[in-house]
Amino acid sequence: MDRSISPPPAKCRKVSSTAPPTTIHTSPSPLPSLPDPHTMRIFSWNINGIAPFLQKPITSFFKTSPRAVEPKDTVPSASLRGFLHRHYWPAMLFLQEVKIFHTDNKTQDAVRTAINTESSPSDSGPKYDAHFTLPTDVQNARGPRGSGKVYGVCSILRRDLYPTSTVNVRTVDWDNEGRVSVVELISGKEKLAVFNIYAVNGTDNPYRDLATGRVKGTRHDRKRRFHAELSQECRKLEGQGWDVLIGGDVNIAPDARDGWPNLRVFPQAHVLNRADFHERFLDSGKEVGLGGVDVWREMHEGERRYTYYPRSREWGTSCDRVDFFVLGRKAWDKGLITGCGILDSEAERGPSDHVPIWVDVSFPSTSTPEDG
Repeated sequence: MDRSISPPPAKCRKVSSTAPPTTIHTSPSPLPSLPDPHTMRIFSWNINGIAPFLQKPITSFFKTSPRAVEPKDTVPSASLRGFLHRHYWPAMLFLQEVKIFHTDNKTQDAVRTAINTESSPSDSGPKYDAHFTLPTDVQNARGPRGSGKVYGVCSILRRDLYPTSTVNVRTVDWDNEGRVSVVELISGKEKLAVFNIYAVNGTDNPYRDLATGRVKGTRHDRKRRFHAELSQECRKLEGQGWDVLIGGDVNIAPDARDGWPNLRVFPQAHVLNRADFHERFLDSGKEVGLGGVDVWREMHEGERRYTYYPRSREWGTSCDRVDFFVLGRKAWDKGLITGCGILDSEAERGPSDHVPIWVDVSFPSTSTPEDG
């Protein structure tokens, strides 16, 4: 069964990191304000299941004394609208591992309601739309007891993006596990494709042919195939004049700085998966690759921060940076990214086992348009 980490927390041979984490945060840090009105803030968060965000906390069913009532503007931590409100109404919120069955319209509608229902008396924020990519692969995305409630991504977009940009949301024809959503934005001569991804987690479990059910290899093999297909999709868009940004749970910790206390190097398949990811997305000069930029690492150099904090471990004792953004090299050289960060605290983790990440994107371009 897939887990939302690469690698999963297991007893195995590892390579030791040379320095402890910079800081292990326990409470949220304030977000910087947006630098200008042409900047979009995009969040990404593996929520490990949508259910806690759609139900009232158990304490709401018990009567409380007047002195025990919370302030009117208090927002529940497991609240999608509350998240959007608390973080100043971002342009996009990408969710991974929503765990919704593809024909479950009731739950999808509940998400749409949750992101637009006022979270407090001071909530006067914008409305949002939710776009789902959910698994239809009955061979490889069965979920617990065959429920089909596994994987799945949701792209939540502010509706006021539409007056200034042409927006198209689509998926891809090479994924049936609910792992890829593509938001395409066009504003003037600027074209930006933003990928919301929940990458395959490499394991020794079998991967089966969708049509026949026959075993075609392992989930490690499928992970590397996913890399190849996604890289090809991105390079095709760049060839058509698009800037490309990938965000989400990549299920790869890129190097020794991104795992605490260690980076997994055994079984050998994890090393191969990591090398394949670098070749497909980060290494420049490779014909098969995007030659892109790991945005957070590029902007924070040797800093050690993490995005996956398993709930079975004490906070900060085992963690990995497996959620991040990758930007195409051409877009990076244009200065498309103006900031990024990780909300690495127990409070921001909420009911999940991942914390949110964010990036600021300068779009539409503030540069002077070309004549003609």
